[in-house]
Order: sequence, then structure tokens, then C-alpha cells
Amino acid sequence: MSSPLRALLSSRRGALVMGVCNRTPDSFSDGGRFLDDAAAVAHVRGLVIEGAHILDIGAESTRPGASLIDAAEQIRRIGGLIRASVELGVVVSIDTTLPDVAAWALGEGARIVNTVSLEPAAELGALCARSGASLVLMHCRGSMTDMRGFSMYDDAAYEDVVADVAREWTEAAERALAEGLPRDDLVLDPGLGFAKNARHSIELCARLDELAALGFPVLVGPSRKSFVARAANPDASALAPPDERLGGTIAAVLACVSGGAAIVRVHDVKAVVQALAVAAAIDARRGGDA
Repeated sequence: MSSPLRALLSSRRGALVMGVCNRTPDSFSDGGRFLDDAAAVAHVRGLVIEGAHILDIGAESTRPGASLIDAAEQIRRIGGLIRASVELGVVVSIDTTLPDVAAWALGEGARIVNTVSLEPAAELGALCARSGASLVLMHCRGSMTDMRGFSMYDDAAYEDVVADVAREWTEAAERALAEGLPRDDLVLDPGLGFAKNARHSIELCARLDELAALGFPVLVGPSRKSFVARAANPDASALAPPDERLGGTIAAVLACVSGGAAIVRVHDVKAVVQALAVAAAIDARRGGDA
């Protein structure tokens, strides 16, 4: 039986859009905005109306230097939002590295586990295999608590960032697949901005086709990230704030979709859906379609 994400991917026309809802007080872009239940429900409903195919719900900030949040507190923060989101008829993803949170969320109706760490690949792969869910496995090195942030990462940390990411991600993917997770239910996320500086992230965007060639659906999450601001103005003494990075986010999204991205994870769903539709119309015309 096909998983919900696999069904979406097989029937898609263009990239799928994953909308973000952070139930955190300290996320880099929207921390504190959706802690109230009514605000969170209104937000996810709005994301669906704007065209999100998937909702990604999380309760632990992944900004550099963020504190780790235990399973009980993540579950408390999320509350009934997963059930409320499922009732909207959309596929729901739980953004967590903790198997206990993932298991609880799958019980609430989530059908995707989205982890920003390679470390729990085997345990989360086994959980998703048992549950008929999909796993998004993101490349990162180390924990958020220890990660140097906002694109300030050692340039020499990677010999070749694309080849290094592909190798390290594939090693983790093999652990997940060994636990019985179907290959079609594993998604590659190169981890733009995670343990990477702006040059690393731009290189991954530019050469995304090399990662897509590994044969897994590719998800990218450039939304509002610091590498966007640094790439747009590398000599600036201060970064543009997250809410002023929409243009750069859209540019990165379109470049990555052109390179083979199947899913884009974004905060600004309406603007990105519009940009993808216009780009698709142009591409269709360029190909000779009426």
C-alpha cells in the first residue's frame, strides 16, 4: 500500500510545497507566533488555503545554539494541532529528532517524520517502516546546540560539499533502509544552512541535480535562512532580517526545483506557490505547449 507522501509524489505536477508551523518560543523566523492554539490552527488552515500540500509541525527550534527540548515538552507544545491539521485533509509531517515524539505524532495522524539529524536514522527508519510512514532525512553535522550559526561555518569543513553531503547522507540512509523502510518512502534533504556556510549552501543549490541523481526524492528548505541574506549581500555588516528574505528564498526555490527538488519547505506558501506556477507556465511555453 502506497504511503500518503508516495501517492503525492507520484501524482504531482511540479514541486510539492510543505508549509511550516513552529510551535516554539524561539525559532529564528517565527518563534512565539503560534503558541496559542487558535493562532496555530488559523495558521495551518491558512497554509492549506494558500496551496500547501504538506504541513510540517515542530516544537523544537533548530536555530543555531537552540536548547534541546525533551519529548514530553515537545508533545505538550504540539497538543492537538496534528489532529486538527489532519482534519483539514492535508498530509502532516512531524519535525523532530526524537523517536518518542515521532511515534506519538504518527499516532495522532502524521504520515511523515522529518528529522534534522542523521543520527536517529535507524530508529526512525524502523518506526516509519512499521507505521507505513515516510522519512525525511536531513544532512547535518552535530546538534543544534553546538552548531555555529547563521552561515558562519568553516569553509574548509568540506572537501567537496556536494560529494561529502551525498556520502554522509547515503551512509545514514542505508541504516534506515536496513530497518525495512521502503526506498520510495525515504526523502533526501541536503540541509541548507545546517553546519554549512553560505557558500556551501549555494553550492548545494547549484549542484542539486547531483543529489537528485542518487534516486531519492529531494526536499530543500531555503526559506528565510541566513545564507539567502549573505548571498544577496556578501559584504554587508549585518544580515537582512528573516522577514526580508522572501525574494532570495524564491530564487533559491526556483533554482532547486530546476535542479530536481521534488518538495520545497517554506514559510511563505502563497508567494512560493505563485512563483512556481508562473515558472511552470513559462517552462511549458518554452517547451512549445500552448
